[in-house]
Amino acid sequence: MSQAVVAKLKEAFPAAVGSVREHRGEWTVVVDRAQVVAVCRYLKEQAGYNFLCDLCGVDYLGRQPRFEVVYNLYNIATKERLRLKVQVPEADACVETVSGVWSTANWHERECWDLLGIRFASHPDLRRILMPDNWQGHPLRKDYPLQGPGREPYQGRLS
Repeated sequence: MSQAVVAKLKEAFPAAVGSVREHRGEWTVVVDRAQVVAVCRYLKEQAGYNFLCDLCGVDYLGRQPRFEVVYNLYNIATKERLRLKVQVPEADACVETVSGVWSTANWHERECWDLLGIRFASHPDLRRILMPDNWQGHPLRKDYPLQGPGREPYQGRLS
């Protein structure tokens, strides 16, 4: 079924769907960040992916674009999963919020902002969720100082 959903997604959003990969029956679709909200709304309303299990950020220091936002979706009726990825450049680390599609995105996006510094435009309450309000930096970035703020960033091999 997920393969059919991916085919319909490509048909509905031909310019937004990038690479598609299947591994062990689970599908991953790279989506253009400018259309992520429309794609997510389509997947919820037309394809039945009614649960946002998780949303997280990934830092690929040294790669362009540096960041990815990963959306793990679940269709409760069919018990199928679908993973969306949005690539985010470091110079403009911002993605439109999907909290209007799934309300659970509110907390997930706040965590992603807090720990990686990826902003979510139009988010209703984008503020720190785990770190203190006065904390400097974003501790899950690979160039974040291992000993905390004010220390030298890690200079070793990042792979």
